[in-house]
Amino acid sequence: MFAFRVLFALLSLGASAIAVDVTGKLQWNEACPDIKSLGSAKVVLDAGKLNGNVLRDGSFSIPNVPVGTYILSVVSHDHVFDQRGRILSVPPLNPASSIILPTISLPARATHSYFMPVDSFNLLGMFKNPMMLMLLFGGVMVLSMPYLMKNMDPETMKDFREQQAKMSQMQSAMAGGDLKAGFSALMADEPAPAAPKALPASPAGNKNKSKNKKR
Repeated sequence: MFAFRVLFALLSLGASAIAVDVTGKLQWNEACPDIKSLGSAKVVLDAGKLNGNVLRDGSFSIPNVPVGTYILSVVSHDHVFDQRGRILSVPPLNPASSIILPTISLPARATHSYFMPVDSFNLLGMFKNPMMLMLLFGGVMVLSMPYLMKNMDPETMKDFREQQAKMSQMQSAMAGGDLKAGFSALMADEPAPAAPKALPASPAGNKNKSKNKKR
């Protein structure tokens, strides 16, 4: 039992001898001026294999990093840090001794934008819409129709109302699914083709008839 405890202590001592603490600091700038602006963030190695929290002054520490090569990056909800990351190589210690790595500095590059600004009311843009133009044209026609009808002569007014009644019947038939009735209503009361006019008799024919009568 005593030998097992000694072996465990030696293994723990050896593991601590080949592991280091990675320390660094976030640089405050216009994109991220302080810890309040930073929000939720942490520093990770190899996409979260090892991580450390960011303190109030911007410093961070990742303890007990084993020997190897890592990609250092900052995971932040509100800010974008160096997208390339930092390749960190922890050398093996032979003989085993302590090592101090240079402090790593990471500035913020930009701020995440999760919301799109609401467009203000644009009257000109509204009238550029084809549907809006059609609605406006229909409204103008409805308002101007009484004035146009006042200036029509009785015959034109009668024809207009007949055509309007035909269109109304056709629309009702189309809405009910009766296409035949709709076309029949549209073609009803069409003017019949005019009969060919009789040609006047030629003067020569009249003279011949008069001569025959005299004989």
